[in-house]
Amino acid sequence: MIFDKLSVIAAKALAAGREWAVSPQFYSQIAAVLSALLIAWLLSLLMLRQLAVPISQSSMKPLAGLQKILFRSRALLFPLLAVLLLGIAAEVVFSAFAQNWIIRLAQSLAVVFLLYSTVERFVQSQWIVSLFKWVGIPIATLHIFGWLDDVTQYMDAISLEVGNIRISLLALARTIVFGSLLFWLGRMSNAAGKEVIRKQQTLDAGTREVFVKLFEIALYVVVFLLLLQVMGINLTALAVFGGALGVGLGFGLQQIAANFISGIIILLDRSISIGDYIEFDDGHAGKMCELNMRYAVLEAFDGKEIMIPNEKFITSSFVNWTHKNAKQRYSLNFSVAYKTDLDLLFEVVRTTVANHPQVISGPEIPIEERPDAEISAFGDSGIEILVEFWMEGIDDGKNRVRADLLYEIWKALREHAIEIPFPQREVRVVNSGTRS
Repeated sequence: MIFDKLSVIAAKALAAGREWAVSPQFYSQIAAVLSALLIAWLLSLLMLRQLAVPISQSSMKPLAGLQKILFRSRALLFPLLAVLLLGIAAEVVFSAFAQNWIIRLAQSLAVVFLLYSTVERFVQSQWIVSLFKWVGIPIATLHIFGWLDDVTQYMDAISLEVGNIRISLLALARTIVFGSLLFWLGRMSNAAGKEVIRKQQTLDAGTREVFVKLFEIALYVVVFLLLLQVMGINLTALAVFGGALGVGLGFGLQQIAANFISGIIILLDRSISIGDYIEFDDGHAGKMCELNMRYAVLEAFDGKEIMIPNEKFITSSFVNWTHKNAKQRYSLNFSVAYKTDLDLLFEVVRTTVANHPQVISGPEIPIEERPDAEISAFGDSGIEILVEFWMEGIDDGKNRVRADLLYEIWKALREHAIEIPFPQREVRVVNSGTRS
């Protein structure tokens, strides 16, 4: 009996389908779909040929930039034109035959194809591409056939309730999908925003880093709040919990908070910047190569990286060797014999030091910055000579100037027969006679 009823229903449906398949409404919609796709294909070929023609005239530079953008998007021309022309065909056919569901179905499929082409063309993350293939396309397909509402209701019915908290399969899936998209968009926006801010040459490096960090923090706060909204968490109730949590974290993480605030102060007052050579009283020294919101990284000349908490820059004293002036003054000490011609010595030493390529010298240099040699003290074995000179940068690493100068001075003293004394002692015998 049931089989007979199903056979009758199937026969009636088949007969109705055959009757509708030969109706003008069916042929008109099929013809409209094929015409729209054919016209879209021909227009895309024509536009691609025009985009392939180079534009070299200087007066056409704006058009050339637009041409480059369109050429990069050439794979999207056909699906985009197909969506537009199918929409026009749907309106025309509906006004004539009061039916256009086949055209709307074709237009929906064209939209899915357009989205797929966009993701394949412009999204570099394979994870996002896979997410769109396995999640986005099935959702779009369900929406096309009108099954999306039924599926979402079924997923929402599968739930777990703990007290006042209800977790459904739909909410879990929505959180995973939209959370992944939000964090991906946040990461992409963060990278793009940092690049834009760091290209602002009107701002100094420290100010740019301040805006970079503040932009990063604000962006992730917004992403976190949006994720809470997607999860369906009431932000009003969360505010009370957040206040209590903030008090607890304030006591437990006060050192981290102090370093964070110190980092902002450092970036705002511009007392240090990337590339400065910093030296602390405890002996830690190096070139500032990284400044984060919690700590700074000093790169020493022996290859070590020293992590300095930001709070130390606020509470401790340090020397910034190169912040405002890269020129530094250094000194050398050596001894010569008491019989040395000091006028000749000073001339030889000053000339030798001035000839070094990294030493600042020349008649245009102020006299206080030129290489100089003078007597510093009279020692037990000879005359102590002090040599002072100025140079750009720190005398270490690639700028090993003092070692070179000592070697050059030693060679110059040997050429002029100037003696570098060694420790000597003179013994006098006061009473040389012997007692009987």
